[in-house]
Amino acid sequence: MSGGLNGWLQRCRESRRLVLVIVAIALLLDNMLLTTVVPIIPEFLYDIRHPNATLSEHLEGYHPQTTVSPTTTTTIMPTTTTTGRCLCNSNSSAAHTSHLEFLKPNPVSSIETITINITSIEDKERTQRHKELVEETVAVGIMFASKAFVQLLANPIVGPLTHKIGYDIPMFTGFIIMFLSTLIFAFGRSYGILFLARALQGIGSSCSSVSGMGMLAERYQDDKERGNAMGIALGGLALGVLIGPPFGGVMYEFVGKSAPFLVLSALALGDGLLQLLMLQPSIVYTEVEPPSLKALVTDPYILLAAGAITFANTGIAMLEPSLPIWMMDTMGASRWKQGATFLPASISYLIGTNLFGPLGHKMGRWLASLIGLVVIGVCLICIPLATSINHLIIPNAGLGFAIGMVDSSMMPELGYLVDIRHTAVYGSVYAIGDVAFCLGYAIGPALSGTLVNSIGFEWMLFGIAILNFMYAPLMYFLKSPPTKEEQKSLIIGEKSCVRYESYQNDEEEP
Repeated sequence: MSGGLNGWLQRCRESRRLVLVIVAIALLLDNMLLTTVVPIIPEFLYDIRHPNATLSEHLEGYHPQTTVSPTTTTTIMPTTTTTGRCLCNSNSSAAHTSHLEFLKPNPVSSIETITINITSIEDKERTQRHKELVEETVAVGIMFASKAFVQLLANPIVGPLTHKIGYDIPMFTGFIIMFLSTLIFAFGRSYGILFLARALQGIGSSCSSVSGMGMLAERYQDDKERGNAMGIALGGLALGVLIGPPFGGVMYEFVGKSAPFLVLSALALGDGLLQLLMLQPSIVYTEVEPPSLKALVTDPYILLAAGAITFANTGIAMLEPSLPIWMMDTMGASRWKQGATFLPASISYLIGTNLFGPLGHKMGRWLASLIGLVVIGVCLICIPLATSINHLIIPNAGLGFAIGMVDSSMMPELGYLVDIRHTAVYGSVYAIGDVAFCLGYAIGPALSGTLVNSIGFEWMLFGIAILNFMYAPLMYFLKSPPTKEEQKSLIIGEKSCVRYESYQNDEEEP
């Protein structure tokens, strides 16, 4: 009986599909945590800084003096004058008659005066709220970017480390760090503690994503199969992005801030147990000499593929901290609407990654990426034109689908470029791919607050759209990149030409 169980466990551990499931779950939970905070943090921080007037109350626009009717005005105005108070205390009919005569010349002007005063108060409060929300965008943007910045710093360490000890231990380390980060989010009650949780998540994400993609590239050697597998894994990432914002918004509004993070920590614990049972993390030494990080970073074709990932994700990264606050400011959107606005992008990203994993191989990954960058630019231009949440559905859906096209095409392309131009060891190249992904999520939120403050929400998105349009044609260079042998032949040919020219010059000299 035990022998049969051990045999079944051994078959599971050798299964490529099980590894794919574990990687997809890890990416799902990581990105759920990444996006669950999107509808929670802006309002939570506002409530911390304004304990006597929450953002929800401001958005409802409730002011006791805003409703003015003729009947309430005629009763309010006399009590504001000495004559009115005296007349009210009198019981004679003459007194009541004079009270009515006193009001006759003034009701219209009184209503107009109150209306003007109320409008002035509302304008001042609206202006003040707008200013506070713009300032809030800066603080939220810096917090959101901290995860990506830390991940950027960790990737160059994690990538080469996987060459020395294998992918299993870094993968399991990523789970432990993510679990701790989730608990800190659940119980943190200050900006500093939440900032720490977000930054700590960056280390865990680096371990999970670099190790996970490296595992898949190692186990799926065929280029077409690798593209399919990575499309499915990125589908897990997309599902996390899909579930995160509405999950966070609904749970925060109806249960409380800690609830979504406690649920996530329980799910992360389950994933960790699965890794411990099936992967049995241990040190695995690589027999093949891995390519140096310097050689990969200086490869222009790898940089082109990585740059496409960066530009594709910068736009959505800028929207994460700024779009909910822009919706509060221009539409008075509630918590669940702020979370739900990312739903179309997440659903279409899930479709795009699964569709273009295999389709990108057929049509050419360079072409899929080129089209994706152009569509991203168009959608970013359309978003600021929206005047209601319904107007955001189509541009957000197009944005998510196009990002899925780029990510699911360029991630397998990185593995393919390493195969044909370097040595088939994948930790460092997926560290570069993750750096590219994080660069977008570091630059986007970090600059979004400053850009919204200086040039406005609309021009910020127009600017990143133009950058996407300009970068798209560069994808043509990935159509048929030279292999290692072709590159060597080219270098040898160039050297031979130089030697021949030198020899000819020597012969011509007297």
